[in-house]
Amino acid sequence: MMTDQGAGGGAGVGAGVGVGAARATISGHDFVGGAWVPIPGEALVSRSPARPAQVVYSCVPVPGHVDAAVRAARRALPAWSALGREARFAVLRRYAAISKQHQQQMADLLCDEIGKVMWECKGEASILAGKVDITLDAAPEGGLARVSDFEIKLSETRSGHCLFRPHGVVGVLGPFNFPAHLPNGHIVPALAMGNTVVFKPSDKAPGVGELLVRWFDRAIVEEFGVDAARFAGVINLVQGKADVAGLLVRHEGLDAIAFTGSWPVARKIAEANLDRPGRVLAFELGGNNPAIVMPGADLKLAAIEVVRSAFNTTGQRCTCTRRLIVDEAVADKLVPLVCKVASNLIVGDPRASHPVFMGPINSEPSRQAVLEYQRRCEGNSARVLLRSSAIDTPEGGYYISPCVVEVPGFVISEAEDEPGADVEVFGPLLRVKVVRGLDEALAQAGATRYGLAASIFTPDAHAQRRFLHEVRAGCLNVNTGTAGASSKLPFGGLGLSGNHRPAGSFALDYCAYPVASMVERSVAIAPSEGMRWEDGWLK
Repeated sequence: MMTDQGAGGGAGVGAGVGVGAARATISGHDFVGGAWVPIPGEALVSRSPARPAQVVYSCVPVPGHVDAAVRAARRALPAWSALGREARFAVLRRYAAISKQHQQQMADLLCDEIGKVMWECKGEASILAGKVDITLDAAPEGGLARVSDFEIKLSETRSGHCLFRPHGVVGVLGPFNFPAHLPNGHIVPALAMGNTVVFKPSDKAPGVGELLVRWFDRAIVEEFGVDAARFAGVINLVQGKADVAGLLVRHEGLDAIAFTGSWPVARKIAEANLDRPGRVLAFELGGNNPAIVMPGADLKLAAIEVVRSAFNTTGQRCTCTRRLIVDEAVADKLVPLVCKVASNLIVGDPRASHPVFMGPINSEPSRQAVLEYQRRCEGNSARVLLRSSAIDTPEGGYYISPCVVEVPGFVISEAEDEPGADVEVFGPLLRVKVVRGLDEALAQAGATRYGLAASIFTPDAHAQRRFLHEVRAGCLNVNTGTAGASSKLPFGGLGLSGNHRPAGSFALDYCAYPVASMVERSVAIAPSEGMRWEDGWLK
């Protein structure tokens, strides 16, 4: 559908544009207290980034549903938390089976609503069920082992117990880039531990959010049959934009908030909850992720992984490589190689029948933000090595080609006239800095307030050790790119990338709290020093 880009970065859409047939618009619903409530209208509309004239989902958010949903979740909490783990786990296993059965339905909706290429959409749809398996993994290295009750002997007559209880009602706010996988990563462990959920999807992916909740609802109904009414309100869905999100995160009925998105929004959530110190806030935020390439690195491996990580999902992953730090000994070979690989990425219709690496970016403002940043860099001591440009299509899709910019250096600054500023450009833009030696490379990697992911490419064990010990990030990779993570490991960041509550296999840890108990079996007791006691006082 899209011709390969030449070395100069020029690109044009071929005759294959428009391969995806328009689908009927989904008329939206909220799900409150076990009831699907139609909310028809056009106040909130999601459109295909590949074909903006195609409306995927349409609704009119009802702010009052936030309060109703939180109250429903509160009512359902006692029955759900008292149900017992195995019964809750059975519901989640049934949900996993449903998601496996309907993977293509989810992939199609992801493709239409987000514009990700189909192979990525299929990948996201396929890992929803896997989250259940990982959450319920009772192996010593599995997350369930860390939140399972245990007992210890304290004395001959006294035992100590640790019990894990759900926080209560959890508000989940989802992002647009992984609108199924990332909310699923909060909802599954929250439900497993006995919490109830109010979910607000991204306003750019409301259709995906509704489909996800329909599967959870179906799992509960199929598991309990006529008794399912007992659990009305276990999971709730409220559609909306920032106003609805604001109502949710400020609601007094929440016990925890799980949010995936940007630091500016997370800051607003934190500010709204300054007077609620007992409310759990789990933030998974953005990144300004570095990849270091040192002498001796396999240049083919490094080039492919850097380009994959920089431009996967059209640069719209929080783990995308944003900063390439290259030692001068290999820069003359690696940097042109990265530009060559990037310039030959196939950009095209996400439903194309031939392989496509990048689909459109999510919106026209997002596309303009990348192009504007490129213009600012070029006017402030930076050098554009691979020029990004908007790619026009008959359907008006938001296509954009990759950008590579060499900058004088990376600094902890947000100044608009600083090309190496510590900002996250959420799109296909990679900045490059050439350094001399490992010390400068590590210093440049650390020139950020973010701390989500980082990579180093080197065969040198000493350099690997220094990287793993000195770079502050939640995900540190050696000889593989920053983008992509294993759900069997923790996933989260530091600084502006998160608040030390990693998801992935560690999501269960913020979905329950430990309660310490001591149980004494003997009634024999002696008064403490300085305490008087006479048995006659009992008469």
